[in-house]
Amino acid sequence: MRIRHLAYVSLMALTLAGCNDALDTASVDLSTVKNKVEQPLPSHILADMTKKGMDRNSPIMIRIFKEEGAMEILKANQSNRFEVIADYKICAWSGRLGPKVKEGDRQAPEGFYMLTPANLNPNSKYYLAINTGFPNRYDAANGRTGADLMIHGACSSSGCYSMTDQQVLEIYAFARDAFKGGQKAVQLEAFPFRMTAENMWKHRLSPNIDFWKMLKVGYDNFEVTKRPPEVEVCEKKYVFNQQASGPFNASGKCPVMTTPPALQMALSTYDKQYQADYATATKKFDGMAWYDPTEAERKAVVAKQRKGHDLAYAPTGTALAAGKMMKVADLESMMSNQSAQQIARGGTAIAPTANPATASIRVATAAPAGPTATAQQPAAGPLIAANVPANVPIPTANPMTSGPAIGALAYAPNPAVETAQTEPAKKPPFWKFWAKSE
Repeated sequence: MRIRHLAYVSLMALTLAGCNDALDTASVDLSTVKNKVEQPLPSHILADMTKKGMDRNSPIMIRIFKEEGAMEILKANQSNRFEVIADYKICAWSGRLGPKVKEGDRQAPEGFYMLTPANLNPNSKYYLAINTGFPNRYDAANGRTGADLMIHGACSSSGCYSMTDQQVLEIYAFARDAFKGGQKAVQLEAFPFRMTAENMWKHRLSPNIDFWKMLKVGYDNFEVTKRPPEVEVCEKKYVFNQQASGPFNASGKCPVMTTPPALQMALSTYDKQYQADYATATKKFDGMAWYDPTEAERKAVVAKQRKGHDLAYAPTGTALAAGKMMKVADLESMMSNQSAQQIARGGTAIAPTANPATASIRVATAAPAGPTATAQQPAAGPLIAANVPANVPIPTANPMTSGPAIGALAYAPNPAVETAQTEPAKKPPFWKFWAKSE
């Protein structure tokens, strides 16, 4: 009888895992959850926290990688560095790689967002939800529109990052516990892919490449510090971990900015390895580029996962599984045909997220996109972060012990979020304990 019971429990766990495999951590039987808002994290995650020197209520951050279909929860350990404590397969995200530009484009956001307790929605019709905060000040300054873009359950997306109910139960709990510990804002970093040299080479022809090079500066800053970067917006561009001579204005001219010497040196060392890896990728994939699949192509790969679920359940699969490397000439031809078909159906050309000035496929070899000595110049282009004047003395204070980033990324008024959040007053560091060790 006991063996039969264990077999039944195992079967239920696999069924509830939805579009995840058996390695995923989300395996709670939802029928046993009495209070989803206060549901504690599973014991095995709490045990992992103890092993990694993490407090249950220490700060977290969230990273999303669209192409890989992955979401990571990172948590601060006793050394004040963030490392992965849980990772999930995203069950559904809509559109293709690239940022959200306008309401109705079905794109899921890419960029840097700050989440406060007001972003948590315990009453979502998609089990539980966390508002991503789109549009933030960068989005608003660039005229991007849309609202109520969430991380939620139900595995169905129209511009959101949709998880299974079991997954979002855990993700919500991570955020809830961190806020209870005093964290004021959780940084959400949404990337098109892991921004390695090889991936940047594969996607060098994308009309979104200048935007991605800008995001990569923030990505690199985390890789060398293992702390969420402080994010500001000026001249309609993101800037990271910069000390400034004055206030930041999302659409206005950037103040004079400087990078702390230790960070500058670390980024320079990181960039040397990146440039070597980029050169290797150039040789490895010479004449090739990555085809980014459509949402329909991704869905076709995972169509069998819908069996046994209601119609609303719509896993989309990963772009890695549905995409492929192609010869540049073949890729141009395919994208041209797709654009023609889209227009014939009354739509717009492929790559709706592109800058109109660079909407065609780029056939010229792109320059490597890595951090420079100033850490703010990934490449030339209309969306690249601002220069740091070389003749300005660089201060020695750590830029990651103050909290302007909360204000910088506070998003435009949204009915789903408290109005008071749009223009927060001066706040203490959102990870206060950093100041104790710096």
